[in-house]
Amino acid sequence: MEILIVEDEAEIAQLIQLYMEKEGFSCRVCRDGNQALQIFQEQKPDLIILDLMIPGLDGLEVCARIRQQPGPKDPYILMLTARGEEIDRIIGLSTGADDYMVKPFSPKELVARVRALLRRSLRQGGQTHTYRTQHFQIDVDQRVAQRCLGNNEFESLDLTALEFDLLSTFMSYPGRVWNRTQLIDKLWGSNFFGDERVVDTHIARLRKKIEPDPSNPTFVKTVIGVGYKFEDTV
Repeated sequence: MEILIVEDEAEIAQLIQLYMEKEGFSCRVCRDGNQALQIFQEQKPDLIILDLMIPGLDGLEVCARIRQQPGPKDPYILMLTARGEEIDRIIGLSTGADDYMVKPFSPKELVARVRALLRRSLRQGGQTHTYRTQHFQIDVDQRVAQRCLGNNEFESLDLTALEFDLLSTFMSYPGRVWNRTQLIDKLWGSNFFGDERVVDTHIARLRKKIEPDPSNPTFVKTVIGVGYKFEDTV
């Protein structure tokens, strides 16, 4: 597994690298946002540990730019910051970060969170189901998601691994209302560390890819005070 550490404080970067390499991860370190984007383009790491306050482009901008260009390998992003205000956590997650830690942090907890993030893509293995509704079709075994255009024609959806698992979960139980805790348990399991609002972030990203009007969703609907449900006739 490849990890990119984006941290401008040399001692913290070295500490993170030391703990990650002890766990068997391959690490590369950089100290500014522009270099981080360049390395991302060249190497496509599995996970990025990204400091919020870095020279050049800050962590929020780096995170947003990476999420604007997802490809076959969309990395997990764990954001670090010296600030602990709630608004910072919300902003960090809204730009596409998967988790968030405030400095000073425990290196052992950081390792645990990294391992929990990297396990996410493994939790849905072994299924052999195909789900189909009026507008969508998913082959869980082949990990292919398609939009039904009519006349037996289909259009592939460019989803990240987590977006695919989220849509698959919704389509496997159409009409069921899921709260954030249930979705976390289903997709990430008991090893999840972080803020439950990360669910809202991925719901918003999924809506942008499947909804005609993401601001007024037709398929993934919010149930106020409870959670989310998927509606689409068969």
